[in-house]
Amino acid sequence: MEIRDVVHGSIFIDPEILPIVDSRYFQRLRHIKQLGFGEYSYPSATHNRYIHSLGAMHTATVAWNAVFTKNMPFQLSKDITRLRSVVRLAALLHDSGHGPLSHTSEIAMPPVGKLELPEKWLSKSKDRKATHEDYTLKLILASGLTKKLEKAGAQQGFGPQHVVALIEPGIKLEDDFFLEKVDGETIDFRPICQQLISSELDADRMDYLRRDSLHAGVSYGQFDFDWLGGNLTCYVQKGKAYLALQHRALYSFEDFLISRFHMFLMVYFHHKSVVYDAMLGEYFSSPDCDYQIPADVESYCDFVDAHLYSHLNESKNPWARRISDKDPYRMLIELHSGIPATKNAASEQKQLLESIQDKLNKKGIHYLAATSTGELSKYFRRPGDPIFVRYNDLYNKPSFIPLEDCTDLFQKYSEKRSINRVYVAPEHAKEMANLSAL
Repeated sequence: MEIRDVVHGSIFIDPEILPIVDSRYFQRLRHIKQLGFGEYSYPSATHNRYIHSLGAMHTATVAWNAVFTKNMPFQLSKDITRLRSVVRLAALLHDSGHGPLSHTSEIAMPPVGKLELPEKWLSKSKDRKATHEDYTLKLILASGLTKKLEKAGAQQGFGPQHVVALIEPGIKLEDDFFLEKVDGETIDFRPICQQLISSELDADRMDYLRRDSLHAGVSYGQFDFDWLGGNLTCYVQKGKAYLALQHRALYSFEDFLISRFHMFLMVYFHHKSVVYDAMLGEYFSSPDCDYQIPADVESYCDFVDAHLYSHLNESKNPWARRISDKDPYRMLIELHSGIPATKNAASEQKQLLESIQDKLNKKGIHYLAATSTGELSKYFRRPGDPIFVRYNDLYNKPSFIPLEDCTDLFQKYSEKRSINRVYVAPEHAKEMANLSAL
């Protein structure tokens, strides 16, 4: 089957994957917008997680083909297309557990223990709220989707647990599915397959940046996908295969990192999206909020954006009414860390924010304070999945160098960039007009 996509053109779906795509567990993603409240800032950004997930699968396939068929630095003695199939499914289903309006609704999720996931699948504490990642695990491992996955992988010897293993790195496998002998050495290909799903160079980011940028009508998220994806390769260290990049694509990678950084600052952290997220959070925290996301995954399939909007429309809660009536709090002040680039800027901004909030409290004016934090990369906080750069010397002999030793971009953008905002109700317009009058 072939699907036409505005970003990638043709996306091909294998016959064994089609029942998974057609299932209600995946089709529900048609009804969950990719950017949540982002359409209130960028009206054309109404695309959904369904097409993003298909795009991520396509992107993962392009990356896998580049690594394993075009740029593999050694000869594989066996057909390992089973790994390609698992990578495609993991990319396809990586977002399957998202709730209504994506991340904001996670506050309405039940304790993770109620999902009744086997303890061996939980890499985090059980004494916490469930997240969309937990629902993803539940959908893949214990729902009506599970049998479809078992059938899809029957001929190639993989099951739902192998798909989950690429989405959740903490899960331990008891078989040798990802192991392969190359020139007498046993190599574990699970790390590189995981990196194609989640890393600084994963299929998820390479799809959503281009897709979100296109639909938002901005250029920040554009980068040279063909060059970057086509120059991915592999490096084996201590029996484990990791993602590597041909040195000629290093500048494309730097552009990719900056594109993501700017998309967060300019699109994902837009002040209108942020205030709607904040108001929804206030509603979920209200004593009279009766919106609860079920632990049962079969019922969970009905919890999509329209379900939440319908609930908000019927609610008498003032926060729900503001969201439904498109009557958000208005931004009073916005401060970006590092601007101006002076020695005392951070402390001066902190004092200013505290002063404004103190005056608002004294005047009895309710406000919402929101801090959005973006960073160029989490690479240094993920020591388990290194990325390498392949260089060839004058004699065309390859060497593999850790990514952080090949670019100074990580150092230049080492500090997190924060945007601090204070919002007040629109009825306080006069007070908003002149901060000095507060």
